Formats: sequence, structure tokens, C-alpha cells
Amino acid sequence: MNALLLALLLAGAADDAVLNRFNDPFEAVSSDIGDCPEPRGPRVTAAEARVQAHHRAERGTTCWLQGECSEPNAFRYDAGIAAALRERLRGAAATKPSSLWFTVQGRVVYLEGCVERTGQGAELEALARGLPNVQQALALVRVGRQGALPYRRLD
Repeated sequence: MNALLLALLLAGAADDAVLNRFNDPFEAVSSDIGDCPEPRGPRVTAAEARVQAHHRAERGTTCWLQGECSEPNAFRYDAGIAAALRERLRGAAATKPSSLWFTVQGRVVYLEGCVERTGQGAELEALARGLPNVQQALALVRVGRQGALPYRRLD
């Protein structure tokens, strides 16, 4: 009986854990601004993953069915986009100074974190949009060290 109760409690805790359940590319780009909170990125609870699953399946195949993708699933591009983005951002002026993370989901690039100057977000978006297979790029960044964050924090 105690083992069953423990198993149920552990299963509930696993459902509440915030994990990268779809294995979306997510990584840090820079860390110049020390007090910039890490974004939650693609990490979700089990319940959030269940809600997202239908949309992701639909989005993944619609691209191919409409003739917009050569791959049968838009998410198959993500690893290649992430590798190209990593190289494009390495040493780019748009990342200086900043603390940034990127996520790639279904050909959409999300750049999250903190930047020091106005216009940096637009520069980052332009760098990402210039890559093959990127459908959209969004910079969700806080300018400066004060103010609300435009993204969900990890903690």
C-alpha cells in the first residue's frame, strides 16, 4: 500500500515538473547581464504538453500539406535551424551586451533574455529571419536592467 501511494505521489510530481518534453532546441547564447533571469523556454508541465500536443501535430503537418515545407513535419527543421543560428549569433554585434537564450519550435525562433540597447531585439530577429527555413523570429527581450520581463521565467 505504501509503495502504491509513493508511486502515485511521484507520478504527480513528474507531471508538475517543468521539462523540455518535446526536445525543442534550447540553449544559452550569451551571459553578459548577470541579473537576467533564465527563461522557461520550451519547458512545460505534463498538462501543458498535453494541451500543446494537438497544436504541434497540426502545425507540423499543415506546413507540408500546404506545400510550404519539403519535410512532412515543420519540427524536423528545428535542429538544423538551431545549428545555423548558433553560428550566426556567435560573435554577432547584436548579442553585445546581452544575456540571451534561444528556442526553435516548428521553424519559429524565439530569442529571450535581456539586452542593453533599444533596437537590439530587431537586430536579433533580422539575424534569425535571414536563415534558411526560418518562418518567423521573435525577440522577447527586456531592454536594460529594470522593468517587466516579456517572457516566462524558469523559476
